[in-house]
Amino acid sequence: MPGGRLTQQERQQIALGLADSLPYAEIARRLERPTSTITREVMRNGGPAAYRADLAHRATERRAHRRRPTSSRGPVAAPQPYGGDAEAVAEYEETLTTVLMGSGLPKMAARVLTCLFTTDAGSHTASQLAQRLQVSPASISKAIAFLESQSLVRRERDERRRDRYVVDDELFYQATIASARANDQLVETARQGVAVLGSHTPAAHRLENIARFLDFISESITRAAEQAREVLHTRPPATPDDTGRPDPHRP
Repeated sequence: MPGGRLTQQERQQIALGLADSLPYAEIARRLERPTSTITREVMRNGGPAAYRADLAHRATERRAHRRRPTSSRGPVAAPQPYGGDAEAVAEYEETLTTVLMGSGLPKMAARVLTCLFTTDAGSHTASQLAQRLQVSPASISKAIAFLESQSLVRRERDERRRDRYVVDDELFYQATIASARANDQLVETARQGVAVLGSHTPAAHRLENIARFLDFISESITRAAEQAREVLHTRPPATPDDTGRPDPHRP
């Protein structure tokens, strides 16, 4: 499997693969690259609909030129308590961050959420996040404010009365319900437009169709979230280490 940066020819092959609607895994197989490499490359350069090989190549060159070789700034590779490969985990974290950005999260919010997702405790203080991601406390505060507004993290106090930011088993349920409620507001607003514009006008007909569509989607999302909620609380099966004996890898 070749290492190093993608070449301009490889980027052109990625662009051709996207134009043919090939999945990332297939593009990666043809280039003999990890799928995560292709995912990061596409998502950090406009996404599958806007990716252009020449622009992506120039952007990478600019980033490399700006980067100082002696700088140690960047996410700190955390030791893995169960003996995992720290480099592989760091690469996965970068991939997950890129995918979260592609779903609409700002970059720092995506980095914070990834950090919380991939820690066993599922929580960090603001200072721990700042240290882990090597960014300012102000950057963490702004990212947390956004994530809280989207119901993607919750805040609690620990025994030292410090705020801790938590992702737990209810995370995606709460975020999904919040999304459905946002749809409900749009449905109500669209139907207000029907009354204002006059129910027999083409514009009102368009707004009513939007309202009906979103109303159906919202109800379906809420019903599915309630039915699947227990999946978020599923526990892994017992392993040989779950016998009461101390696990030498556990901190």
